[in-house]
Amino acid sequence: MWLRLFGARAGRRVVIRSNVNISFPWRLSLGDDVWLGEDVGILSLAPVTIENSVCVSQRAYLCTGSHDFRSPKFDLVTKPIVLRAGAWVAAQSFIGPGVEVGQGSVVSAGSVVMRSVGAACMVSGNPAVERPQRSKSDRLPAK
Repeated sequence: MWLRLFGARAGRRVVIRSNVNISFPWRLSLGDDVWLGEDVGILSLAPVTIENSVCVSQRAYLCTGSHDFRSPKFDLVTKPIVLRAGAWVAAQSFIGPGVEVGQGSVVSAGSVVMRSVGAACMVSGNPAVERPQRSKSDRLPAK
C-alpha cells in the first residue's frame, strides 16, 4: 500500500520484508509474486522493473546509478535495471546500472553483476561469470 501511495506499481502477492529501502518508489515496477528480502536496497535513480515470480534475497542491492570517473565533473550516469520473470538474485548480490537478469536466471550469493545475464543462466563471483548448471536429472534423488 505504501509503495503504491508513493507511485510504485506493484502486482498481487508481493512480499516486502523489513528494512527494504527504495529511494524513488515512483520508478519501481513489481510484478505478481515478487519477494524482496530483509535489508534489500534499491537505488532507483532510473526505472527498476521486477517481473513476475522474482525473488530478491536478503541484503541484495540494485543500483541504477554511478559516476563517470573520467569526467572532470564526475557526472552522474543512470541506467535502468530489469529482473525478468522467474529470476532469483541471491543474498548480498550487487546488480549494477543497465543490467538485465534474464528469465529464470540465478545470481549466486555475493555476486557482483555489471553486465546483463541471459535467460536460464547461473552467474556467480566478482565480477560475475556464467557457471554451468546441473541438468534436471542431476537434481533428482537417486533410486
